[in-house]
Amino acid sequence: MLRLNVHPVFKARGIDNPYYFLVKLGLSPYTVNNILYNGVHSLDLRHVELLCKALVCEPNDLLEWSPGKNQFYPDNHPLQKLKAKPIPIDVQQTLSTIPYKDLVEIGNQIKSFQKQETNTATEVKSELEV
Repeated sequence: MLRLNVHPVFKARGIDNPYYFLVKLGLSPYTVNNILYNGVHSLDLRHVELLCKALVCEPNDLLEWSPGKNQFYPDNHPLQKLKAKPIPIDVQQTLSTIPYKDLVEIGNQIKSFQKQETNTATEVKSELEV
């Protein structure tokens, strides 16, 4: 069964009040309750796009899959990639316990990663324009 599971992404982004966050994005309280408490039976793609934009993620990050009773899917089936993942660490709490010099190094690694991502995106864009 495929379901919407936004809580790990909220936790990874340090969003302590997802209800307020989603209402502030412009979603109705009814829709927010459905999203947060697994009342979603169909997805409005505008909502998925809004969530992905605000949370800087992709749709697969918001979805979770588990096979139904008496259903078998081979290990190489694409849906296996959507199986429940462990909830990420509390980044803010973890960062508060790391020594300062290590934080500086982590910051440098993040900048390097972001630079690589930007360069890759620029290269792809250039290739598409040719």
